[in-house]
Amino acid sequence: MKQIIKNIAITGIAILGLTGCNDYLDRAPLSNVTPEVYFSTEDQLATYTISKYNFYTHGGWGAGTFLGDNGTDNQAGVNGNGIFLPGEWKVGANGGAWSFGYIRDMNYFFDKTLPKYEAGKITGNETWIKHYIGEAYFLRAKEYFGKLKTFGDFPIITKVLKDEKEELIEASKRRPRNEVARFILQDLDKAIELLQSSPVSNKNRISKEVAQLLKSEVALYEGTWLKNFKGTAFVPGGPGWPGANKDYLASFSIDIDSEVNFFLSEAMESAEAVITAAPLVENNHKIGASGVFENPYYMMFSDTNMAGYSEVLLWRRYDEKYVGHKTMTYIMEGGATGYTKSYVESFLMKNGLPIYAPNSGYHGDDYIETVRKDRDERLQMFMKQPGDYLTTNTVVKARISNILDINQRKSTTGYEIRKGLNPDEKHLKSTVDSDIGSLVYRSGEAYLNYIEAQYTKDNNLSSKSLQYWGAIRTRAGLPADPYITINATDLSKENDWAKYTAGSLVDKVMYNIRRERRSEFIAESKRMNDLKRWRSLEQLNNYQIEGFKLWGPMQEWYVDEEGKSRLVAMPEKDPNVSPKSASLYLRPYQIRESGNLFYNGLNWTMAHYLSPINLEHFLLTSPDGKAENSVIYQNPYWPTEANAAPTSN
Repeated sequence: MKQIIKNIAITGIAILGLTGCNDYLDRAPLSNVTPEVYFSTEDQLATYTISKYNFYTHGGWGAGTFLGDNGTDNQAGVNGNGIFLPGEWKVGANGGAWSFGYIRDMNYFFDKTLPKYEAGKITGNETWIKHYIGEAYFLRAKEYFGKLKTFGDFPIITKVLKDEKEELIEASKRRPRNEVARFILQDLDKAIELLQSSPVSNKNRISKEVAQLLKSEVALYEGTWLKNFKGTAFVPGGPGWPGANKDYLASFSIDIDSEVNFFLSEAMESAEAVITAAPLVENNHKIGASGVFENPYYMMFSDTNMAGYSEVLLWRRYDEKYVGHKTMTYIMEGGATGYTKSYVESFLMKNGLPIYAPNSGYHGDDYIETVRKDRDERLQMFMKQPGDYLTTNTVVKARISNILDINQRKSTTGYEIRKGLNPDEKHLKSTVDSDIGSLVYRSGEAYLNYIEAQYTKDNNLSSKSLQYWGAIRTRAGLPADPYITINATDLSKENDWAKYTAGSLVDKVMYNIRRERRSEFIAESKRMNDLKRWRSLEQLNNYQIEGFKLWGPMQEWYVDEEGKSRLVAMPEKDPNVSPKSASLYLRPYQIRESGNLFYNGLNWTMAHYLSPINLEHFLLTSPDGKAENSVIYQNPYWPTEANAAPTSN
């Protein structure tokens, strides 16, 4: 039994998986610094919880905010996203995201801290003691939210377990996803009760408002998932739901519509609390030349100190001497990413009309300058065009799109990110790490969460939703009234995955709510989660990602000093761009055909809405070591065999 438990710890499968391959499940995390007397002071609680901060924005350029939308219809990386290759994503033999080490670490904190707190044995300021306990509830909730998005149904574990096989197997039983979501909200309610209001530690630590925002996000995610996947195996109790085959869920029942209303109501309530507490940052509409660096809305994403922005709820501070990054250097070069043609075309004109509407005033896409002209100010601020000032030194300007560079630096679509650039050129020095901050949570999301939850729940726009939507639109330089856009929308002319749910077109109001979210979260890593909960992917059939209009006047940008084009397309040797015969627009995944699984476009299979559980987890949670007798069940359409692709749906 000890060998089984040790294997579980190593692979991260079991409930108490720890940090190192030599640790057993019943040992305390950080055992070299965590004796029994630990968790006895305010400072010790503070140190433990801050060490568990693991926000995606903390990962530098490659794993941070600005690349998170690669692999969607918003942004394209150098390499395609394998999730769009049915048959290529297969069940693994071991490891994967089905792990519990982080959850175990937070449960260990509660097991050691709560008895001492209730007995009055933790020294320090009680307000701060409560705050750090609140942080732990938030962090466990956030971790569970990640599991909910990845797997759906998941075990709910609230204590440190013994190293006994039977207890571990029992605790591995999956609970229906709506119960998991309710558990997350319960943890967040505890966090909200205990946490202090913003600002906390210069907004570098979690606050009450951060927990309220996450609560609105979780509730909106689950409410819309249950609504959009109703009648499928992806919701508890639906036809083909794999949990129905387990005896321990035999008595489970659910009223989907009631659950949808519950979660959407929770999303609205929590979002409204954030909106009340943290106003939007002003856009002073300085968007040209270097004036953008005087615009608070722009600088909120680019400053070295983000604490002074009313909208910012949580950000990470960097220090160029100790922990910095080179994000600005990558953005300057192109950054191995780029906005897609679909994304750029979805932004409205400043008059509120889609670009295709009669008399919209659209200037065409022969040049990036004309693409941006008179458009939604978010596009004008956060997408580069040649000649843009990149620092207050007016000599440092954006060059032509960097589509021919090496993969680490190139612009994949020709439409380059400008978000995150700081006006001080010191951040461009390759020998010095930058201390530009990293924004984690902002209250602008709460406005969009409220609008979507309210419309989804009531099938109409309330006066409050119109007020909130008007505030977002006005800040973007658009008319406040969304019906100017809604009435001019022609879904047949929108190249946007989110106009679909379950393969069918949504109504124009819902589509424009989704459009607003898409436009507001430019390069903020929100898109894939939204596309999944909206069920907006299954219509994909050989979809081609495109970028800027390369084979127009802009092709002249890439002529050498002798007047010869540097653009090479198939069937020529060593092509560096897609051929004109395929499209006038750059297609980053049709540059080469040989060995290119994405050459014919992107496709989808239903199984990919959730991740598979790898084989080893079934073996280790089975009383007899046989996968078919495991207490856990596989996600819809995924087999339990290693190296096997999903079955047809």
